[in-house]
Amino acid sequence: MSFIIRKGKKKDMPSVLKLIKELATFEKEPNAVEVLLEDLEKDGFCNKPLFKTYVAEINNKIVGMALFYPRYSTWKGVTIHLEDLIVSKEMRGLNIGSALYKKVLRYALKKNVRRVEWVVLDWNKPAIDFYEKSGATVLRDWDTAQITKEQIANYLK
Repeated sequence: MSFIIRKGKKKDMPSVLKLIKELATFEKEPNAVEVLLEDLEKDGFCNKPLFKTYVAEINNKIVGMALFYPRYSTWKGVTIHLEDLIVSKEMRGLNIGSALYKKVLRYALKKNVRRVEWVVLDWNKPAIDFYEKSGATVLRDWDTAQITKEQIANYLK
């Protein structure tokens, strides 16, 4: 089955949001998605977009996506954070994820960034194996820290 990888468009955001929710369910956090369609449309397609997307399409249906954005590292300078890379469950095994990943990496090379980084769950062995096979280093001695809006408000009281 053939697919195309292309730059995401505003009209793709309903499909992108559906894939985000599918990923959240896969990651055992089905109720964690708070982002709205309007957020994706506004934040990704304004004068200074906060993120970029690539989508994978089969027969005019979006079946995968990669969402990423620029970051700045005090050690490396400009980097890219790959927030999500997801292929719908029924389309896995067709090398769509690999093609999306390579598209982001080609973009990074074109932009001359010094690092692309992302987070992978420690139990997602297929993803870890895939990334390590690509030459990526999975840092097992770093823990991700997060603080929510509510936690910030409580802390600052």
